[in-house]
Amino acid sequence: MSDQSDGTGGLTFDKSKKNWPNELNVFGAFVLIIVIFEVLGAIYMQQSLLFDTRDRFDSIFNEARLRIIIIQVAIIGIIAIGVTQVIITAGIDLSSGSVVGATAMVAMSFAQVAEVNGGPNPKAIFGEWALDLPVLVPVVVGLTVGLLAGTVNGILVAFARIPPFIATLGMMLFARGVAQWWSLGNPVSFPTEGYAKIGAGMMPVVIFLSLALLFHFIMNYTVYGKHTYAIGSNEAAARMSGINVPRHLMLVYMIAGMLAGLAAVILTSKNLTAQSGMGLSYELEAIAMAVIGGVSLFGGRGSIIGTVIGALIIGVITSGFTFLRLGAFYQEMVLGCIIVGAVALDQYQQKRSAARA
Repeated sequence: MSDQSDGTGGLTFDKSKKNWPNELNVFGAFVLIIVIFEVLGAIYMQQSLLFDTRDRFDSIFNEARLRIIIIQVAIIGIIAIGVTQVIITAGIDLSSGSVVGATAMVAMSFAQVAEVNGGPNPKAIFGEWALDLPVLVPVVVGLTVGLLAGTVNGILVAFARIPPFIATLGMMLFARGVAQWWSLGNPVSFPTEGYAKIGAGMMPVVIFLSLALLFHFIMNYTVYGKHTYAIGSNEAAARMSGINVPRHLMLVYMIAGMLAGLAAVILTSKNLTAQSGMGLSYELEAIAMAVIGGVSLFGGRGSIIGTVIGALIIGVITSGFTFLRLGAFYQEMVLGCIIVGAVALDQYQQKRSAARA
């Protein structure tokens, strides 16, 4: 029996060339990692990683550990949503972690209360005019700082034609310097009650998942998404088809910067303080989430849903190693191997697809 059948216009369809959605492959890896930790937990700890084996909860799951896994990846996951779009354009953003640090310091400076324990706020950066401000003010300030950083990245990459690696590396160093200079390395603390609510409880997760759904829709059903994939697949062809590539690249980097700014706002709200070292290595973790989630470093391929699953994979690995009481260095080594393996697999799949085309 033939593997081919007639298609529209006399074209034929070869079933052997039909591929599984990449998200299913990533989800399969996610399930496999869970199974591995469950087996190791049963052997060495006599416990389950994700399931309740002691009748402590009303459900079959260990709800406390599930919440920890989701919360610990939510903030970096927000950054990863922006980084995913940058990588799909065949770019890279190394500045997002430092932008988080700079934005955290600036935004918290406008979120402080006037009085602490009946006296003046000892950590106040500005005068009374910047204390007890409406919560909207520090949020807008934080988003604006991130947007400005993304705009500079976009100008350097899209118009100055500086390679994304160099442009964002420069911003990474500059933003980290701003974070350390802003209060001379001193933490900025004591936010207003309204600001503290932004990152309280499960709010980081709600914001992360809401943004993931929003950008999943944008990337799949809008002109913005189609142009993003087109530029990453073949920039020259995108130019010839009429896409304003520089303007679109700048927009992509602006969105990535603004999401890093939002992550900083949520992080400082959750921790009730801002420190110049915040966001350290966040850019690497965000890139790892995207790559593990199936986003190709060569551009043109990947999805927001894949990045969300990639974030969950990192969350499970982090929680799993803590559960097994293994050192953090083992976790880093395993993550390094997974990232290299994901990139190697992507190259293999691209070569295989080209050979079958």
